[in-house]
Amino acid sequence: MPEKTYLERFIAGWVRPRLSPGFSTAALIAVLLVTGCGQHESQAGGPGMGAGQQAAQVGAVTIAPQRIVLTTELSGRLSALKVSDVRPQVSGIVLKRLFAEGGNVKTGQVLYQLDPASYQASYDEARGTLAKAKATLASAKTKADRYTELVKINAVSQQDRDDALAAVSEDEADVVADAASLESARVNLARTRITATISGRIGASSVTEGALVTSDQTTALSTIQAYDQMYLDVTRSSAEWLRLRKEFVSGQLVKEGDNAAQVRLVMEDGTEYSHPGVLQFSGITVDATTGSVTLRMTFRNPDGELLPGMFVRARLDEGENDHAILVPQLAVTRGSEGRASVFVVDAAGRAQQRVVHADTAYGDQWIVTQGLQPGDRLIISGLQQVRAGAAVKVVTEALQSPAREASAAAVAQQ
Repeated sequence: MPEKTYLERFIAGWVRPRLSPGFSTAALIAVLLVTGCGQHESQAGGPGMGAGQQAAQVGAVTIAPQRIVLTTELSGRLSALKVSDVRPQVSGIVLKRLFAEGGNVKTGQVLYQLDPASYQASYDEARGTLAKAKATLASAKTKADRYTELVKINAVSQQDRDDALAAVSEDEADVVADAASLESARVNLARTRITATISGRIGASSVTEGALVTSDQTTALSTIQAYDQMYLDVTRSSAEWLRLRKEFVSGQLVKEGDNAAQVRLVMEDGTEYSHPGVLQFSGITVDATTGSVTLRMTFRNPDGELLPGMFVRARLDEGENDHAILVPQLAVTRGSEGRASVFVVDAAGRAQQRVVHADTAYGDQWIVTQGLQPGDRLIISGLQQVRAGAAVKVVTEALQSPAREASAAAVAQQ
């Protein structure tokens, strides 16, 4: 007879005396196994629900329509609308620098004085040549007039008269050529005084007194930037430009003239610039290589507050939306194809996945145009444990708070 197991000996010594004679050891073992399994199932959450199917605890918010101000932000660095590189148009030695580096200059102000000696000599020579040509012309005209009278009485031949008239024409041509030479010499002499072609602020000088400069040099002596107007160029896709153009035509954008929209400038410290600018919609072409366009905005700068190279943001007000659906960006997930989706809690307490259109940012939230309705319970936390169709337990829930004011709005922060 095989040796009894420990369980059988335990039953025989302790349990069997308490049972009726007809209750077998095998039946008792079956009862114990069923009891143990029942206890294991009750600890795991009851029949029909495994440990992995327990209701996930999540946080939710009830969607409510909100009023927002739509804006687009276009950022970049400012540049001066007019820039002039100061270069010599004649060669010579720099005698004087007549401006303060970093100061303001006016149109026509003398910036450098080159040595004018050789150009003065050329001018004087051209002036003398012209005077000689004029004297020769006067003599030729007198002779031609005399021959015209003498030919009438046959005192001179007709040929002599014709030669005298031809000499007058030749001397007149010499006068014109010599006058042009004199004007050229005068211009070159004037160019020894290098002047400012625009008004603005001038930078550092690249030469000092005594330096030789040439008319064909590529290095600028200095650079003048006109600060009365600044511009901001930003590169955007042609699709975005079409969207802004449609909003301009429909009247959503504040117009500044027939073909420009008003923009507001935000400085580096977050303050708003006091003078609004304009965004031009004319003269824009699409880059065939990149499919992008360059948008130019111009701003008046009467107080010199704007500086070239300053990083700024230009804001375009696109209107108001009184029934916007906003969701936190963390509540939106995107698939590999870029499609956005969220989880909501249905009436049965189960998580349902919704495909939404959320392509426009508003601060730290997305503006949802399709897929959600007011009153939907949006899951915003505990998303790692949520599965579509699974039961969820909402442990925290609140009504969506109103949107921030227009000054904090940002639709497309570029």
